[in-house]
Amino acid sequence: MLKSIDPLLNADVLYALRAMGHGDDVVLCDTNFPADSVARQTVLGRLLRIDNVTAARAARAVLSVMPLDAFVETPVLRMEIVGRPDEIPDVQREVQAEIDAAEGRSWPMGSIERFAFYERARKAYAVIATGERRFYGCFIFKKGVIAPD
Repeated sequence: MLKSIDPLLNADVLYALRAMGHGDDVVLCDTNFPADSVARQTVLGRLLRIDNVTAARAARAVLSVMPLDAFVETPVLRMEIVGRPDEIPDVQREVQAEIDAAEGRSWPMGSIERFAFYERARKAYAVIATGERRFYGCFIFKKGVIAPD
Protein backbone atom coordinates (compact mmCIF):
# COMPACT_ATOMS: atom_id res chain seq x y z
CA MET A 1 0.00 0.00 0.00
CA LEU A 2 1.06 3.57 -0.63
CA LYS A 3 -0.02 6.67 1.23
CA SER A 4 -2.36 9.02 -0.63
CA ILE A 5 -2.76 6.62 -3.56
CA ASP A 6 -6.20 5.12 -4.13
CA PRO A 7 -5.86 1.40 -3.30
CA LEU A 8 -7.70 0.47 -6.50
CA LEU A 9 -4.72 1.72 -8.53
CA ASN A 10 -2.60 -1.38 -8.86
CA ALA A 11 1.01 -1.26 -10.09
CA ASP A 12 0.11 -1.97 -13.73
CA VAL A 13 -2.52 0.78 -13.85
CA LEU A 14 -0.22 3.27 -12.11
CA TYR A 15 2.56 2.45 -14.55
CA ALA A 16 0.31 3.06 -17.58
CA LEU A 17 -1.17 6.29 -16.22
CA ARG A 18 2.32 7.59 -15.40
CA ALA A 19 3.74 6.56 -18.78
CA MET A 20 0.97 8.27 -20.76
CA GLY A 21 1.70 11.70 -22.16
CA HIS A 22 -0.41 14.78 -22.75
CA GLY A 23 -3.22 13.95 -25.16
CA ASP A 24 -2.99 10.17 -24.74
CA ASP A 25 -6.28 8.34 -24.19
CA VAL A 26 -7.17 5.70 -21.61
CA VAL A 27 -10.36 3.66 -21.90
CA LEU A 28 -12.45 2.61 -18.89
CA CYS A 29 -14.82 -0.12 -20.00
CA ASP A 30 -17.61 -2.29 -18.67
CA THR A 31 -17.67 -6.09 -18.53
CA ASN A 32 -19.39 -6.43 -21.92
CA PHE A 33 -16.80 -4.44 -23.86
CA PRO A 34 -14.38 -6.57 -25.98
CA ALA A 35 -11.61 -5.37 -23.67
CA ASP A 36 -8.93 -7.98 -24.28
CA SER A 37 -9.07 -7.92 -28.08
CA VAL A 38 -9.20 -4.12 -28.20
CA ALA A 39 -6.42 -3.75 -25.61
CA ARG A 40 -4.08 -5.89 -27.72
CA GLN A 41 -4.22 -3.17 -30.39
CA THR A 42 -3.43 -0.26 -28.04
CA VAL A 43 -0.05 1.33 -27.39
CA LEU A 44 0.37 -0.70 -24.19
CA GLY A 45 -0.77 -3.86 -25.97
CA ARG A 46 -2.34 -5.64 -23.00
CA LEU A 47 -5.43 -5.33 -20.85
CA LEU A 48 -5.35 -3.64 -17.45
CA ARG A 49 -7.94 -4.31 -14.76
CA ILE A 50 -9.65 -2.59 -11.85
CA ASP A 51 -11.97 -5.45 -10.95
CA ASN A 52 -15.15 -5.62 -8.90
CA VAL A 53 -16.01 -1.91 -8.94
CA THR A 54 -18.39 0.32 -10.84
CA ALA A 55 -17.26 2.56 -13.66
CA ALA A 56 -17.77 5.58 -11.38
CA ARG A 57 -15.53 4.15 -8.67
CA ALA A 58 -12.82 3.29 -11.21
CA ALA A 59 -13.11 6.81 -12.68
CA ARG A 60 -12.65 8.30 -9.21
CA ALA A 61 -9.46 6.29 -8.74
CA VAL A 62 -8.03 7.25 -12.14
CA LEU A 63 -8.96 10.91 -11.75
CA SER A 64 -7.28 11.01 -8.34
CA VAL A 65 -3.91 10.90 -10.12
CA MET A 66 -4.56 11.86 -13.76
CA PRO A 67 -5.46 15.36 -14.94
CA LEU A 68 -7.90 15.79 -17.81
CA ASP A 69 -6.86 17.65 -20.97
CA ALA A 70 -7.98 21.28 -20.65
CA PHE A 71 -6.91 22.01 -24.23
CA VAL A 72 -9.86 20.11 -25.73
CA GLU A 73 -13.57 20.81 -25.32
CA THR A 74 -14.51 17.30 -24.17
CA PRO A 75 -11.63 15.35 -22.58
CA VAL A 76 -14.03 12.53 -21.65
CA LEU A 77 -16.23 10.70 -24.12
CA ARG A 78 -19.06 8.31 -23.30
CA MET A 79 -20.34 5.54 -25.55
CA GLU A 80 -23.72 6.51 -27.01
CA ILE A 81 -26.71 4.21 -26.59
CA VAL A 82 -27.51 2.58 -29.92
CA GLY A 83 -30.55 4.30 -31.44
CA ARG A 84 -30.79 6.80 -28.54
CA PRO A 85 -27.58 8.88 -28.64
CA ASP A 86 -28.91 11.68 -26.42
CA GLU A 87 -30.05 9.39 -23.60
CA ILE A 88 -27.72 9.32 -20.60
CA PRO A 89 -28.08 6.23 -18.38
CA ASP A 90 -27.35 6.21 -14.65
CA VAL A 91 -23.87 4.71 -15.10
CA GLN A 92 -22.88 7.69 -17.24
CA ARG A 93 -24.46 10.19 -14.84
CA GLU A 94 -22.41 8.67 -12.01
CA VAL A 95 -19.16 8.98 -13.97
CA GLN A 96 -20.08 12.57 -14.85
CA ALA A 97 -20.44 13.28 -11.11
CA GLU A 98 -16.94 11.88 -10.50
CA ILE A 99 -15.50 14.06 -13.28
CA ASP A 100 -17.16 17.15 -11.82
CA ALA A 101 -15.95 16.30 -8.31
CA ALA A 102 -12.37 15.70 -9.47
CA GLU A 103 -12.27 18.91 -11.48
CA GLY A 104 -14.19 21.06 -9.00
CA ARG A 105 -16.58 22.23 -11.71
CA SER A 106 -19.09 20.95 -14.22
CA TRP A 107 -17.29 19.59 -17.28
CA PRO A 108 -19.77 17.66 -19.45
CA MET A 109 -18.67 14.58 -21.33
CA GLY A 110 -18.86 14.32 -25.07
CA SER A 111 -20.40 11.32 -26.77
CA ILE A 112 -19.31 8.95 -29.49
CA GLU A 113 -21.20 6.34 -31.50
CA ARG A 114 -20.56 2.73 -30.44
CA PHE A 115 -18.48 1.54 -33.42
CA ALA A 116 -16.54 4.83 -33.57
CA PHE A 117 -15.83 4.27 -29.85
CA TYR A 118 -14.32 0.85 -30.64
CA GLU A 119 -12.10 2.36 -33.34
CA ARG A 120 -10.90 5.15 -31.09
CA ALA A 121 -10.31 2.70 -28.22
CA ARG A 122 -7.97 0.64 -30.42
CA LYS A 123 -5.79 3.77 -30.80
CA ALA A 124 -5.72 4.51 -27.06
CA TYR A 125 -2.69 4.16 -24.85
CA ALA A 126 -4.43 1.57 -22.67
CA VAL A 127 -7.72 -0.11 -21.79
CA ILE A 128 -8.78 -0.64 -18.18
CA ALA A 129 -11.58 -3.16 -17.62
CA THR A 130 -13.79 -2.57 -14.59
CA GLY A 131 -16.42 -4.70 -12.91
CA GLU A 132 -19.21 -2.48 -14.25
CA ARG A 133 -22.10 -4.70 -15.33
CA ARG A 134 -24.51 -2.01 -16.49
CA PHE A 135 -24.68 -1.39 -20.23
CA TYR A 136 -22.83 1.59 -21.73
CA GLY A 137 -20.33 1.91 -18.89
CA CYS A 138 -17.58 2.72 -21.38
CA PHE A 139 -15.55 5.93 -21.43
CA ILE A 140 -12.44 7.46 -23.00
CA PHE A 141 -10.38 9.86 -20.87
CA LYS A 142 -7.77 12.17 -22.45
CA LYS A 143 -4.77 12.93 -20.26
CA GLY A 144 -3.92 16.54 -19.55
CA VAL A 145 -0.94 18.27 -18.00
CA ILE A 146 0.18 19.33 -14.55
CA ALA A 147 1.27 22.96 -14.50
CA PRO A 148 4.68 23.92 -13.10
CA ASP A 149 4.88 25.21 -9.52
